[in-house]
Amino acid sequence: MFGPRMIETDLELLRGIANQLRIHCITATTAAGSGHPTSCLSAAELVAALFFGHMRFDPRNPKHPNNDRFILSKGHAAPLLYAAWAEAGFLPVDQLGQLRQITSDLEGHPTPRLPFVDVATGSLGQGLGVGVGMALAARQNQLDYRTYVLMGDGEIAEGAVWEAASLAGIKKLNNLIGIVDVNRLGQSEPTAFGHDLEVYRRRFEAFGWRVEDVDGHDLEEILEVLSGVGLGDQPLCILARTYKGAGVSFLQDKDGWHGKPLNKEEAARAVAELIPSARSAAGVTIPPPSPLSPPERPQPTAYPPVQYQLGQMVATREAYGNALARMGEVDPRIVAMDGDTKNSTFAERFARKFPDRYTECYIAEQTLVAVAAGFSTRGFVPFASTFACFFTRAYDHIRVAGISQANIKLVGSHVGVSIGEDGPTQMGLEDLAMMRAVVGSVVLYPSDAVSTEKLVEQIALHRGLCYLRTSRPKTPVIYNNDETFPIGGAKILRQKEGDRVTVVAAGVTLHEALKAADRLAQEGLGITVIDAYSIKPLATDLILEAARRTRNLVVTVEDHYVEGGLGDAVAGELSAFGVQVHKLAVRELPRSGKPEELLARYGIHADAIVAKVRVLV
Repeated sequence: MFGPRMIETDLELLRGIANQLRIHCITATTAAGSGHPTSCLSAAELVAALFFGHMRFDPRNPKHPNNDRFILSKGHAAPLLYAAWAEAGFLPVDQLGQLRQITSDLEGHPTPRLPFVDVATGSLGQGLGVGVGMALAARQNQLDYRTYVLMGDGEIAEGAVWEAASLAGIKKLNNLIGIVDVNRLGQSEPTAFGHDLEVYRRRFEAFGWRVEDVDGHDLEEILEVLSGVGLGDQPLCILARTYKGAGVSFLQDKDGWHGKPLNKEEAARAVAELIPSARSAAGVTIPPPSPLSPPERPQPTAYPPVQYQLGQMVATREAYGNALARMGEVDPRIVAMDGDTKNSTFAERFARKFPDRYTECYIAEQTLVAVAAGFSTRGFVPFASTFACFFTRAYDHIRVAGISQANIKLVGSHVGVSIGEDGPTQMGLEDLAMMRAVVGSVVLYPSDAVSTEKLVEQIALHRGLCYLRTSRPKTPVIYNNDETFPIGGAKILRQKEGDRVTVVAAGVTLHEALKAADRLAQEGLGITVIDAYSIKPLATDLILEAARRTRNLVVTVEDHYVEGGLGDAVAGELSAFGVQVHKLAVRELPRSGKPEELLARYGIHADAIVAKVRVLV
């Protein structure tokens, strides 16, 4: 490993590597006909110093559990990341010419299709929060890897950055290094503070960080600051004063070049300036990670049994807390985090039982999701909970977690008008729609304590992003403790020959549907009642078969806005088969009131179901 004060020949080598990285970025983006070469050029020395003069990692094994981690939060500089791994020998250099091609994993912004990318980046402002999760995971695993997050100065206008910076300072993560490429120029105009590093210094220091500033093109300065990584008990922020387009005379510090590749003639001119001093990194010794290994955390073969009594009144949010505490006894992969709502989501039961596996993220939902994503990259199964409505604040993080194929479990409580008097700002009425839209997501909505606990088990065992919707009101236990609830399934709770309508419900409205079925039966009208606890994937075949037996008439009932929820899920699957789907859902802005009043006012209670069935038959 190069020392903090390198001899001149080593400095010259690193300068040459930085220029070689620049050449790769220019030629790749020119070949692609798109990209952000000038954003790559400003950070070339920073990346050269990190990859070939400082970080400890195995270039042949990017997944080594104790490799130093590198997150390119300014994901539009992806060609620079790809170039570094090519120079490190992991990628063939000629593959760089496939940048942005549909047949290549070298996408416009990094995704985990590449083994050296832990999370997708490019939606700016998300990398630091993920880095916090990775740094916390290192502590949990008692590993000495460090997490480096390279950000652009434009992206730190994002509030998510400061949420993450706050938590990192509170947790004293001295194994986390944030590097800001302060190149002054944004996409459409200069950044708010240009090269005024003092503004950024004061802000990071206010959040409890140690701050160092460097000339971002002076390798000796960069390496000297990097040699102090890990000192003290604070996270480190390195403010690097750089120039966009650095190294190429007609690009350096020039506005109007963001997101513009060079044409062939311009690229040739740029390469001609760089090539005399460019050097390959071949033969540079990269220090290996220390031989520490994370503790074994095997997936359990079984969980302790669920224990409820039929008819027992338990809120599904409470059952979630019970499940997490129960499962944590045998599943060391599970960690939990919450946004200062743990006494309402009941995540506090896990926090009390396993305090070393719980992270309080405070009222900062973007960081809550980002920290979960960071933990998931290190082999944990993170459960992140808050009120369902507050996940809307973090939706971009959730969307990108889907792109990252992150193994995170999100649990949203206090859903729908059934929360009662707290009113519409606290009612999760959009969550099913937004979670269904996330690529690869699983969306579940249990109706009683048994189904809740069994579905928490299912999502702990399922690989991918899962959302579990829990309710505030207590509901009766309707399932036996040994009932199974596979993802993609549903339960038929009422069915007999001659049923006239199939009613599909979930959560609190399932209990309303059962009441309606009992009342209609007294009138001689039979309805089939289905618990669609799995919203995505939906039990399409089971619901369709039931609909065929009831003249292709289906009524869906949900404590959610009509757009994008259970009704739309069912209609989207069954309409092509000639099934008529009639949706009972919240169709206007709700107000405060008692839960039973609100269910009645917005037409999703037993009386509304009875009335709808009467109209249809």
